[in-house]
Amino acid sequence: MSGGVALPPRPGPPSRLPRPPSFTVALREFLATEIGSGLFLAAATVSALLWANSPWGESYERLWSTEVGVWFGSAELSMDLRHWVDDGLMALFFLVVGLEVSRELTVGELRDRRTVGVPVIAAIGGMILPAVIFLLINGGGDGARGWGIPMATDIAFVLGALALLGPRCPDQLRLFLLTVAIVDDIGAILVIAIFYSGGLSLPALFAVAVLVAALAAVRWLRIWRTPAYVAIGLALWLAVLKSGVHATIAGVLMGLLVSTRAPAGAGEATPYARALGENSTAERARLVRLAASSTVSPNERMQHALHPWTSYLIVPLFALANAGVRLDAETLRTAARSPVTIGVVVALVVGKSVGISGSTLLALRLRLGVLPGRIMRGQLLGGATLAGIGFTVALFIADLAFDDPALREQAVVGVLAGSLLAAALGWTVFHVLGERGGVCAPPGEEADPVPTLPPRPWYEPAH
Repeated sequence: MSGGVALPPRPGPPSRLPRPPSFTVALREFLATEIGSGLFLAAATVSALLWANSPWGESYERLWSTEVGVWFGSAELSMDLRHWVDDGLMALFFLVVGLEVSRELTVGELRDRRTVGVPVIAAIGGMILPAVIFLLINGGGDGARGWGIPMATDIAFVLGALALLGPRCPDQLRLFLLTVAIVDDIGAILVIAIFYSGGLSLPALFAVAVLVAALAAVRWLRIWRTPAYVAIGLALWLAVLKSGVHATIAGVLMGLLVSTRAPAGAGEATPYARALGENSTAERARLVRLAASSTVSPNERMQHALHPWTSYLIVPLFALANAGVRLDAETLRTAARSPVTIGVVVALVVGKSVGISGSTLLALRLRLGVLPGRIMRGQLLGGATLAGIGFTVALFIADLAFDDPALREQAVVGVLAGSLLAAALGWTVFHVLGERGGVCAPPGEEADPVPTLPPRPWYEPAH
């Protein structure tokens, strides 16, 4: 009180609790496509296993070993059908990964350093610990080269599993795991480029550098028409294929360099649409389409066009071509004693869950960042356990790591068994512990949240 007039209370420091994420339309579309594709991926995996173990099992390997080539004069490009899928079509999958990484870093959720810090640290822990566990089990044996297999998370399967959990899984956890998956996709790409590539060709690498510079110039000039990207992208894929670096890296490079912003001076479609309504002609219809396309960034247009194809066709086709292993009694006995199989299973189940959850809690304890929203500790543990579902990239690296068909087969069995076990344990954490042990709070309650206060800057005085 002062002179009979009540003074308002002195304002305290502004609240720095992070606001719940507001998902963009593009991010929601991305999540929805990934969730739906998990069903196709599962169906393709089961089909491959049934086919390989059926009376017609020999036809499985015979089909995917069929040589397919392209000839132009004296030039020839020939690979078996499996490698056309793995090195060719999967480049489009990695292109979509690169597009999503670029979009999230520039205009998406990963712009906020406070929010991205914890998932990045969690992803690093979830990559390093599985690799270390695998190497500890395999030592200096023949299987040691497969250390990169359990590093990556299959986000399609994880998001599909989370969708089945309903309200036990908040959007904030999906965002956290999506960020983790994006970061460990980047890690897997680097591992493939550095450790799983063959002898390098300097002339081809020089061509790659020139084409990357051309892509950078196209971005700088704000060229948004698709043919320019297609022409450079095909040439880049051929150059990377001949360079000794794995061909799928071309997709990543292109995805990272495609512009995430609409071209400067992009026209509006309304005047053209009005003119088309007054007098319908093929030319005016073409101008309306061009004007509408120019208002959307090349990144979003490309991702919108390619993501359904990669999710619903290319990745399931990859699973069909690579997941077909014989599961007879002898194969299973060998796998049960194989350090490769055991290493993959333990790394996926234990390494991923402990690596992600432990790194997350350590980062929060050290106040290195924040989590999106108020995620329960049980939800964090369940999500980290589900992240052990490592499938698409794990199978991809298994094919690169082992020339020996027996070792590759043991690795594939490990990926399948480890992913199934991680899914079952994740379901147990969410359902059994959540309902009976109170580890996961019911919707609307916020008991036992993971702390989300950000660090106090060094220059801010204590209140």
